[in-house]
Amino acid sequence: MNRFTIPRDIYFGENALDILKSVEGTKALLVIGGGSVKENGNLEKIEKNLSEANIETKLIEGVKEEPSTQLVNDHLHILNDFQPDWIIGIGGGSPMDAAKALWLFYEHPDLSFEDATKPFELPRLRSKAKFIGIPTTSGTASEISNLTVITDSETGVKYPLADFELTPDFAVIDPVMVESMPKRVTAYSGMDAVTHSIEAYVAKPRTTFTNSLAIEAAEILKNNLLASYKGDKDGREEVHYAQAMAGMAFANAVLGNVHSLAHKSGPTFEVPHGCANAIYLPYVIQFNRSVVEERYAALARRIGLTGQTDKELVDSLIEWVRELNREMDVPNTLQEFGVSEELFNEHVDTMAKNAVEDPCTGTNPRETSVEEMKKLFVAAYYGQEVTF
Repeated sequence: MNRFTIPRDIYFGENALDILKSVEGTKALLVIGGGSVKENGNLEKIEKNLSEANIETKLIEGVKEEPSTQLVNDHLHILNDFQPDWIIGIGGGSPMDAAKALWLFYEHPDLSFEDATKPFELPRLRSKAKFIGIPTTSGTASEISNLTVITDSETGVKYPLADFELTPDFAVIDPVMVESMPKRVTAYSGMDAVTHSIEAYVAKPRTTFTNSLAIEAAEILKNNLLASYKGDKDGREEVHYAQAMAGMAFANAVLGNVHSLAHKSGPTFEVPHGCANAIYLPYVIQFNRSVVEERYAALARRIGLTGQTDKELVDSLIEWVRELNREMDVPNTLQEFGVSEELFNEHVDTMAKNAVEDPCTGTNPRETSVEEMKKLFVAAYYGQEVTF
């Protein structure tokens, strides 16, 4: 038996934020990242809408980096004192992931982080609060997904916490939230969405439902991401919806080795998540093509890439990703990003071991050993073709 779970309601389009005027409750904790959501007036709009619903708000701000266990521990007392019945993550992946983690440990203060990392074994939520996700970037789809990614502050290792309980109660996908998104954020978050669509399309637990969302999202991203990067308003709106579609796909089909590699190297090398995905994606496609070449080819054909054979189409897909990176000033190797050879060699063995243990590796279409994961890291560092 398969399962497909997304937020009960997804409000999208112009003035979607107005739905907050009808939220039923008493208190909402808002979690935001940097100051942009304040500066562009969108936070004030959100707070005003909630005020019209007679909801008192409290703000946690400054969640600019990917959240950690220390961040959660440092802020839990705020939730315990305020006792919100709504938790609202506003931002890119970091604020929404932090908000989800705070929600989890607010509801279950005795839950250990080790137990929380066990895939799809979380206890029930919503005895204290419900969750709303409002994205200010177009890529993570945390407002849609059943995931939060948290770094263990003691080890520096990043873990995805996965359970359908973490699926938000509703999402608000208003294009006004991304109108002022910087070009680098547009590029990195956009490549995160591209990775979600491609990995979900070939992941082991894929279904008819996830396939249709993944491939349609990939086509919209192919047609609009570069325009969004260049500042086109309509293109940016289309990308904002496509990333949510890709999120619906990967939240149910899960992901693969690209995310395993990114999760375990991002904190070590300080590579932003979307940038790491953009670097690793071509190498993982090369690695996986021996078992899912026809699926990559079908996706490439759907989004309008050229090739007479499956091999030619997959080659075109790999080159499209690399060219998209180049056009948006995204590096294609870890070396190009600026990781020193000394630092890379110091950590590659540990990263490979940890990446194999990442939950996303289990749903990658091709089985992967520690040795193979290390070879993927090496290929992505030096820009080598993957032939193993």
